[in-house]
Amino acid sequence: MTAKRILMLVGDFAEDYETMVPFQALQMVGHEVDAVCPEKEAGSTIKTAIHDSRGDQTYMESRGHDFAITASLEAIDPVDYDALVVPGGRAPEYLRTDEEVLFTVRHFFEADKPVATICHGPQILAAAGVLDGYEITSYPAVRPEVEAAGGTWVDEVTRDRNLVTAQAWVDHPEWLAEFLDLLGTTVEHSSDGPSVAD
Repeated sequence: MTAKRILMLVGDFAEDYETMVPFQALQMVGHEVDAVCPEKEAGSTIKTAIHDSRGDQTYMESRGHDFAITASLEAIDPVDYDALVVPGGRAPEYLRTDEEVLFTVRHFFEADKPVATICHGPQILAAAGVLDGYEITSYPAVRPEVEAAGGTWVDEVTRDRNLVTAQAWVDHPEWLAEFLDLLGTTVEHSSDGPSVAD
């Protein structure tokens, strides 16, 4: 298959599963993924957080893993990437204030490139002003921001044009399958086992 170059925007206390799982899953099927964070160089790390709902009014948070940054946001050019992934967690609440992050997000929408975001990730898209007219989902508490930015919030994994959205890491199977389909990546099964085609 033709491997895609995929950019992932992360920051300290990004949700662990929403960062690690897509990063590894996209590599597993042959894509190249660069994880970037403002003011962090390749080889440095961010701290992740694990969020879990256990019947309280909101999720609880535990310390996750250290996650390695693979490229410097300030050194990359979004033109060189085919797609974008924006995980959730607490990172989006401050990443959405970074002008380089917003510039990067706008490029993918202006160029109509595939974008996948989950949980609180749409906070960044709302701040970038790219959600007007889109049908999307997010962590339910982000719904007011989605609607204020001109999006229509729905209660399920959603694909609208170049954008695939999900509410939380429990949606990974459907969310990642939709994103792979949008990328043009297919996984085929035969008696010899699974293979990946493009």
